[in-house]
Amino acid sequence: MKVLAVSNQKGGVGKTTTAINLAACLGACEKKTLLIDMDSQCNSTTGIGLDKEGDGFSSYEVLMGTCSVEDAIQPSPGISYLDVLPSSVNLAGVELELVSAFSRERKLAGVIEHVSDTYEYIIVDSPPSLGLITVNILTAVDAVLIPIQCEYYALEGLAELLNTIRLVQKKLNPSLTIEGVLLTMYDGRLNLSRQVVQDVRSYFSGNVFDTIIPRNVKLSESPSFGKSIIEYDVMSRGAVAYRDLANEVINNTTPVRKGEQ
Repeated sequence: MKVLAVSNQKGGVGKTTTAINLAACLGACEKKTLLIDMDSQCNSTTGIGLDKEGDGFSSYEVLMGTCSVEDAIQPSPGISYLDVLPSSVNLAGVELELVSAFSRERKLAGVIEHVSDTYEYIIVDSPPSLGLITVNILTAVDAVLIPIQCEYYALEGLAELLNTIRLVQKKLNPSLTIEGVLLTMYDGRLNLSRQVVQDVRSYFSGNVFDTIIPRNVKLSESPSFGKSIIEYDVMSRGAVAYRDLANEVINNTTPVRKGEQ
């Protein structure tokens, strides 16, 4: 099993779009996958077709220990091999509620351990912040996928994320790695996009995915219909790109959980 966080505290970089569509494409490849929404905005939840105000449990109740993760997980409406642990607006206050909790940084790690035998991939959508929830996520996962948009200020705020990753590696999760940097919102007609690609590949050396996610109308439209891009328009450039990304993730066989393949 491999557990990946999609994380960048900067908003508008394609983080949730990537979490949804990577998880969907892994499921479409018949890889049993769980998408965990850890953002109180619930965009991964609604973007995959679930109701954020539904009667079921959410990642909030699971973190607080008031329900089991198995009771909160729901099947994706459109992808056979994909399950979802939805979010809730209540997650916005969980950092205050957990402030005095024992081993508070490892709550999500314990949750994931409960389902480690069920899934081949777990994709975690992170909030756009570097607080306790993000620390929980980084403590629980094997690796981080960092989306960076091909626009002005592409690398803004990245130093803080990388510093947080280093601190978690040192104190909580020494095996944490960076799965790769994903370039998003690419427009080949713009010199700026091409320059950002060059700068990011230079800055991160060989740790950048070959796949580049294009700026694509269908990608922008699909969440409003509660569908992943491969459900909404399987022939679109966005769908092709996320299938390519899923294949890159599948072909990168490390890191995996100890004792699991």
